Amino acid sequence: MFNKLKYGLITLFGGLLTLIGAIFIVLPGPAFLFLPVGLAILSLEHKWAKVWLKHTQRFMRKGAVKMDQFISNIKLMCRAN
Repeated sequence: MFNKLKYGLITLFGGLLTLIGAIFIVLPGPAFLFLPVGLAILSLEHKWAKVWLKHTQRFMRKGAVKMDQFISNIKLMCRAN
């Protein structure tokens, strides 16, 4: 009985956060916060969520690297002037 309740709560709460994150991809909002947290919670009980969490982490890591490169280029341009 407890396991079914735990499964249901994890699925409900993680699904809600993931849904909010997905909505924030289209609408202005912090999708980068809600989506990974929701997937992390869902991954406690669902293998598919673990796969999507890894994809999301990879995507966010690539974005962070690109942003670091962009900021470095701006700093170099500012120093050159």
